[in-house]
Amino acid sequence: MNASIFRLLGAVAIISASLPTSADANAPAGHYVVTAGNGTGNGTVYDTKTKLTWQQTVPSTTYSWADAKTYCGSAAVSASLGGTGWRLPTYKELVTIVGYLQTTAPLIDPNTFPGTPATLFWSASPLPGSPPSAWLLSFLNGGASNLFITGTSLDVSSLHSVRCVR
Repeated sequence: MNASIFRLLGAVAIISASLPTSADANAPAGHYVVTAGNGTGNGTVYDTKTKLTWQQTVPSTTYSWADAKTYCGSAAVSASLGGTGWRLPTYKELVTIVGYLQTTAPLIDPNTFPGTPATLFWSASPLPGSPPSAWLLSFLNGGASNLFITGTSLDVSSLHSVRCVR
């Protein structure tokens, strides 16, 4: 990687580290409201602070950026999760479910979002000035010496995890 990419990644890590810690590993009672799926085992999670509703479990399939956006807006997701308006979250929205106090990967509340892989997740946020790239968020980084999330961007054709929101 060239020096400008390292500076960009460092800046994102610093910004991410200073974001509010609204989603802890053991979220306070009432922070999340979990609903069961429509017989599919795929429930939803309502965040009482951000007023966003999240897909509780993520598909095991990984997607390109375009396919991730298509997946979240699909009729199959609407039928599985109940209701319409599902979409790929922005980077800022995705950061709100990070469990900053979690000391092991993945950095997300394991009771609320079970089975979340410690991997990169697509956001709907393109990298400014670089149309073929988009922001991803990693739920992998954890441990006492590394309690921040590294945002990164990759070519939109690479395959990564997705969690839908509305």
